[in-house]
Amino acid sequence: MDIEQIRSYCLNKKGVTEEFPFDEHTLVFKVLGKMYALISLKKWEEGEAAINLKANPEYAIELRETYHNIRAGYHMNKKHWNTVYLQETELHPDLVKSLIDHSYKMVVQGMTKKMQSKLEEL
Repeated sequence: MDIEQIRSYCLNKKGVTEEFPFDEHTLVFKVLGKMYALISLKKWEEGEAAINLKANPEYAIELRETYHNIRAGYHMNKKHWNTVYLQETELHPDLVKSLIDHSYKMVVQGMTKKMQSKLEEL
């Protein structure tokens, strides 16, 4: 998947916005203000296409053991975040979408009931 496909997929989820809260190079996707995906545009332009995604801790480890291009989250909490390197070997787009979906769901599950209700109303 290219960056525009990933961006479009992330933005099509309910309650999602995109921001640059850290610097002009780090694109962050949030659901009701909570991060669920990050992309370094600078690294992407340098040929290091990658996306940071949240994951259930057990699933995060399983993914790292299964795919050599999924590693502990770069500059993130290594227990809860993975970095998915897209340029090393092409991951099937369905897998990438599944990982994005999982990250989104993890963040929504961690929200208060009030926030979850607000999301449902959108």
